[in-house]
Amino acid sequence: MPSHRKPRTRVLTSPGSRRTAAGLTTAALATVTLLSQSAEASPRSPKPTVEEVKKKVDTLYRQAEVATQKYNAVKEHVDARRSEVSDLQDAAARRTGKLNEARRELGTFAAAQYRGGGLNPTAQLMFSKDPQQFADRSHLMERLTGRQQQAVDAYQEQQAAAAHQRAEATRSLERLQESQSELADSKRTVQGKLSEARQLLSDLTAQEKARLAELERKKEEAARRKAEEEQRKQREQPGGGSDTGSPGTGTGDSGTPDPGQGGGPADGSYRTKAEKALAFARAQMGKPYVWGATGPNSYDCSGLTQAAWKAAGVSLPRTTWDQVKVGQRVATKDLAPGDLVFFYNDISHVGMYIGDGKMIHAPKPGASVRIESIYYMPIYGSVRPA
Repeated sequence: MPSHRKPRTRVLTSPGSRRTAAGLTTAALATVTLLSQSAEASPRSPKPTVEEVKKKVDTLYRQAEVATQKYNAVKEHVDARRSEVSDLQDAAARRTGKLNEARRELGTFAAAQYRGGGLNPTAQLMFSKDPQQFADRSHLMERLTGRQQQAVDAYQEQQAAAAHQRAEATRSLERLQESQSELADSKRTVQGKLSEARQLLSDLTAQEKARLAELERKKEEAARRKAEEEQRKQREQPGGGSDTGSPGTGTGDSGTPDPGQGGGPADGSYRTKAEKALAFARAQMGKPYVWGATGPNSYDCSGLTQAAWKAAGVSLPRTTWDQVKVGQRVATKDLAPGDLVFFYNDISHVGMYIGDGKMIHAPKPGASVRIESIYYMPIYGSVRPA
């Protein structure tokens, strides 16, 4: 080696030094990899605003109400099926008793003839699988006495009737089981929607919850002002200011006026019944909304209107979809206290009109039976149920 060239300095020549370098290199590579992955990862979804949460929760509550009405309809069907199955099973049991009586009477002839000389055709008939076929084959009818003939006829009649009723009870029980399965599906749907809504609300901060309450208050205030404005317009019209407390013409989701079918002032008989129904509804104020409930401690919307009118001696169906078909359609401008007001195009909610553009209703989960403007929700239509 030339003397003027300095020897190259060796860096990290020891085994420990080499390990340190390898460690540093690995750490550096890992850091680069993590940074690269972080850069490639999609950004986090922004947290929804309070307005977006409110819109989503309101939608979930509406979907839950639709599912609740379906649940109510299926439950009513299940209850009717259960009663039908019970009646059929009772009838089948009574028919079996009559069959046993006919069998015993027929058996007396068989026993007497057996004692008189062996197993005769009557006994063979009783123990055969198909008595009618045996009778046709052996012409037994020609050889039996009048009383024996009656006993055979009675046995065959009761046997056929018992078999028919057992089969009918079995079919009805199968239909009941299918309805119960559908009921369970509806229940899961309601619970799923409500659970999702509760989760959204629970994720809000205290400040966001306060903001949500303020939005709700503003919506209620706007509905109240609209009711007052409609009242003012009604009073200014010729012939306005009637004692029905009419709020003016409302609109449905489509924005078209609800024309009704008939309507006009309620007669004295209706007012008397409506007063009883409204008195009942007022007595329920403060009780919680519970989906599927019909009282006395809690209600859903159609459960409350059904119970209120029942107190007045008027029987209403269970669901909003059926209640809207009862009685006389009424235009919003002709509403009278006691009339039922239905909401949304899917007719998923109902309240009872009390006058001055207000109603008593069971609003939604987390709320209690209360008075509210009918303009809080888009009106579908109204009926006078009695």
